[in-house]
Amino acid sequence: MPGGNFLFTSESVTEGHPDKLCDRISDGVLDEVIRQDKRGRVACETFVTAGLVIVGGEITTTAYVDIHQLVRRIVKQIGYTKSSYGFMYDSCAILNAIGSQSTDIAQGVNIGGAGDQGLMSGYATKETKELMPMPIMLAHRLTRRLAEVRRKKILPYLGPDGKSQVTLEYRGGRPHRVDCIVIATQHTEDILNKSGKKITRRAVEEIIDKVALAVIPAGMIDRKTRFLVNPTGKFVIGGPQSDTGMTGRKIIVDTYGGMASHGGGAFSGKDPTKVDRSASYMARYIAKNVVASGLAEKCNVQLAYAIGVKQPVSLMVFTSQTAKIPESRIIQLIKKHFDMTPRGIIKQLDLLRPIYGRTSAYGHFGRKEKAFTWEKTDMAKTLAREA
Repeated sequence: MPGGNFLFTSESVTEGHPDKLCDRISDGVLDEVIRQDKRGRVACETFVTAGLVIVGGEITTTAYVDIHQLVRRIVKQIGYTKSSYGFMYDSCAILNAIGSQSTDIAQGVNIGGAGDQGLMSGYATKETKELMPMPIMLAHRLTRRLAEVRRKKILPYLGPDGKSQVTLEYRGGRPHRVDCIVIATQHTEDILNKSGKKITRRAVEEIIDKVALAVIPAGMIDRKTRFLVNPTGKFVIGGPQSDTGMTGRKIIVDTYGGMASHGGGAFSGKDPTKVDRSASYMARYIAKNVVASGLAEKCNVQLAYAIGVKQPVSLMVFTSQTAKIPESRIIQLIKKHFDMTPRGIIKQLDLLRPIYGRTSAYGHFGRKEKAFTWEKTDMAKTLAREA
């Protein structure tokens, strides 16, 4: 990203957003396969629309997954439990369209090669303690808070679907203040005004107070900060009733909020032999350790693979001129200390575990949970010492 003064915006969505609902179902299928069969191959895609869930893709496994039961359980957990939401866990139709993985792909993966070709990116920056860009981290805080106040009935009129957007003002290339916060949240009709076209001013103030002001650092907000809550007026019809959802359509929400490059491949529903997912996790792990080691204030790592080939065909490091040593030297250290083969990634990050459902909302990076092994900085001291 540039230095100087500029505005930058990132968005996040709640777990009840139709696309995120699909990511959760696809990762739920993956978790169930890994729980029973660590050698299973999964590429699972989900599609939702009004009253219908379609689960498809290619899966080769000895495991048995009751797709209908799994889908209904996840939809219920997310919160689609009222008929007023227009989509119900116990009445939606479910279609299972899963096939098996191509044997042509399998013959390359079975020997330890990458499960696909493509490029993957990882990024880290000293903007936050999580070594993530601040706009996406604040956007995730807002959507997590929307879910929290709904589940705890602090704001009982909220529904599962929702979005947030945070615009930060940067000065000298560093976060200075929050310029604008946008919250769009599904709700019931009981907070509409007399015209029925807008939510009441009281509801707007409650959402700002209980959601935005509860999670955005006070020092980042000033008198000029704008708050836009349901700017269209109301958001009663939401979820799959109002918007078709598909797995893998929120890849910028999943990663760095647009602050860094993205390889292009989605993560959810893919087992770790698919480098779209596992190599993106490794790229983040590498970039975060480079920054944590003090070798650079920002680090973008790109990996590229050819299907069936073990080693990446390329490795690029870009530090936005913040590196303390030459980038060529950082690349040498990475090659020495990180195994970037698919099997090496799976082993180092311990990826053959049913951990993926929890990655499907609120970002795959910048998380504190133990399951997110790619967030460790256990290689930082080694890199710093050898540098």
